[in-house]
Amino acid sequence: MKMKLRNLTPMDLTVRLVMFIIACIFLIVIVMPYVFMLLTSFRATSEIIQNPGRIIPIKWTLSGYVTVLTKSPYLKWFINSVIVTATVTVVVLFTSSLTGFIFAKYNFKGKDFLFWIILATMMVPFAVTMIPGFLVINELGLYNTLWALIVPSFISGFGIFLCRQFCAEIPGELCEAAKIDGASDFSIYVRIVIPLLRPCLGALAIFTFLEKWNDYLGPLLMLDSVDNMTLPLSLSYFASQHYNDYSAVMAASALIMVPVTVVFIILQKQFIKGIAITGMK
Repeated sequence: MKMKLRNLTPMDLTVRLVMFIIACIFLIVIVMPYVFMLLTSFRATSEIIQNPGRIIPIKWTLSGYVTVLTKSPYLKWFINSVIVTATVTVVVLFTSSLTGFIFAKYNFKGKDFLFWIILATMMVPFAVTMIPGFLVINELGLYNTLWALIVPSFISGFGIFLCRQFCAEIPGELCEAAKIDGASDFSIYVRIVIPLLRPCLGALAIFTFLEKWNDYLGPLLMLDSVDNMTLPLSLSYFASQHYNDYSAVMAASALIMVPVTVVFIILQKQFIKGIAITGMK
């Protein structure tokens, strides 16, 4: 590293320094709201009102978290979000990888036409399908249940497209050799395709998890009772019930962000590798 820096001209060093400073500024701008929310959750409401511009608490307190956990069914909301998000993520990983494998390695009539239809669904905004989707869910008797959020999300057009692009790069000789050894199509999918798709599936898992965990409009449309609410919708409800308790509202917001942060930390290597490989493709 020192040898590389020694070989750089003063102009190159200046450019790198400027780029580093700009990157730090962007990082601060992006991270600062999250840090402000987290630190504010440890401040009393009276302190927030008296010193609204202060970031670091004068007196650290857990009163906001106590209010969230004792004066609302937060645990029920959390379980609802975990059930919806985990179920959708697992099913999407399975359906996307399997469908992507089929589109990449098998030939059948209408293959290209079906794939273009799947891609076309990615171009349709949710607002267009919002009312038809609600009517279908209502006719199926799933309204105001968690299934109303789970069932419509079983298939992901983006997930199929991403997995298909990765599967297309898998050498066909591997599948042919496995068939010669007596492996079935599903065995090839499980033993060969899935291990090679780990970077792709890691990135898709994070995208799907974030999308469902932070979904607000879907639960707002499909749910009616307080007990069935997921966290983003419950946050709006909780804030309306405790609009004067800023500490509790910030604590609820911080609690919603914790699972997302943990998932990203666990899957960050696969996520970064998946994005890098996707960019190269």
